[in-house]
Amino acid sequence: MPVFGGGVGGSYHRAVLQLANVSKIFGSVLAVDGLTLDIRRGEVFGLLGPNGAGKTTIMRMAVGLLAPSAGSITLEGLGRPTEARARIAIGVAPQSLALYDELSGEENVAFFGRLYGLSGRRLRERVTWSLDFVGLSDRRHDRNKTYSEGMKRRLNLAVALVHEPQLLLLDEPTAGVDPQSRHAIYERTRALNETGCTVVYTTHYMEEAERMCHRSGILDHGRLLALGTVDALIEAHAHAKPARASMQLHGRGADLERVFLNLTGRQLRD
Repeated sequence: MPVFGGGVGGSYHRAVLQLANVSKIFGSVLAVDGLTLDIRRGEVFGLLGPNGAGKTTIMRMAVGLLAPSAGSITLEGLGRPTEARARIAIGVAPQSLALYDELSGEENVAFFGRLYGLSGRRLRERVTWSLDFVGLSDRRHDRNKTYSEGMKRRLNLAVALVHEPQLLLLDEPTAGVDPQSRHAIYERTRALNETGCTVVYTTHYMEEAERMCHRSGILDHGRLLALGTVDALIEAHAHAKPARASMQLHGRGADLERVFLNLTGRQLRD
């Protein structure tokens, strides 16, 4: 399996994923505007932004599903994400579930494992590990269409992990799930990161970013507005504008939400 250069502890500041002056245009819409960003080895990086900020477009370019209109995206030592040796090092759990309703949980994970070149005993071991890791071993033979939304999200994560990726991209992984499944996804993501897996995590929930991420970037209209740790973002941006007294917000999570609103505005997004 391809691995990124260096050890986790000794290369935390090395960039696993590099986006250099990346733009993406759809017709007359500039979805991503000159984004330069390094994702460091061994971190959980939060990509935060309101609906339509460009988060999903960035994720799709990072896995090679979309080509940038300008700029470049590279993985350390493996080239561009369109290259096979780079793609096999990436796991992705998209916001739109990539699952087959008529297949069981086990069959879904095995299908994607085969696409990554797994077979035989290794495939069986990884399917079993992945389903156990996300807490679906007891439902492995049930069809995906019988799963709850939270179970489908966890199966989506199992599919992303079956080939043991070094870089995991999670696009709104807790959208529409119950608190128990959300907690499970938090815990599984943290456990993966502790083994050395680098994670990019998109969300518009500030409490998720505070709980999960070593660093976060706040994005809007395709542009990176701020970048740093939660503490650094709060120090730099939380008090840029007075918060509405009626919001009654307290604590770091509230302050990060204030940062988010100060930078992206309070108007409603579709």
